Amino acid sequence: MAPAGTSPDVGAEGEEISDHELIKACQKRDSRAFEILMMRHRGNVYAMIQNMIKNEADAWDLSQEVFLKVWKALPKFEARAKFSTWLYRITHNVVYDWLRKRKIESAGELDDGILRESDIAAGAQTTPTKIARPDEALANSELGKKITLALATLNAEHRETILLREVQGFDYKEIAKVMECSLGTVMSRLYYARKKLKTILCDEKGKD
Repeated sequence: MAPAGTSPDVGAEGEEISDHELIKACQKRDSRAFEILMMRHRGNVYAMIQNMIKNEADAWDLSQEVFLKVWKALPKFEARAKFSTWLYRITHNVVYDWLRKRKIESAGELDDGILRESDIAAGAQTTPTKIARPDEALANSELGKKITLALATLNAEHRETILLREVQGFDYKEIAKVMECSLGTVMSRLYYARKKLKTILCDEKGKD
């Protein structure tokens, strides 16, 4: 138990307890440690799911399902793995199971094999230097609405890829692990998603 006057996720020396320490405690079935770990990550997990399925109530339910699966699977978690990548892999599976059960089909389908890696250079003309991130757009509600609407036009795979990269800050290898696909597939999905978002946002700007 944390000393009086300290945050529950702060140790006796006043230092924040690391995820690694919390995970070790969770693997010993310490429910308090798991509560702290869940509180630390549930906001990002919920936001990711909400951006994927666009339904607050279902996003909340799926977030709870994610952490139930995390609790059950933590004893098998290996310390050499990155916790955030492992957590988002579970989140990915929960969301796609939900989508499959409801047979939801998103707009904007694209065969990722159509694009070659050589066509997706970092400096390609259709790749913007920076996509405005939803969390950074909160200060501008009108821009935030446009970004949300633009994201909704992407299919589930491309939307998840752009969110993992631009919002969660995952690198290409981490995204590939979460989505269980090749680096080339990650690159092509990002290329397509960025190109479509740029086109939509530029069109909207032209209407203003």
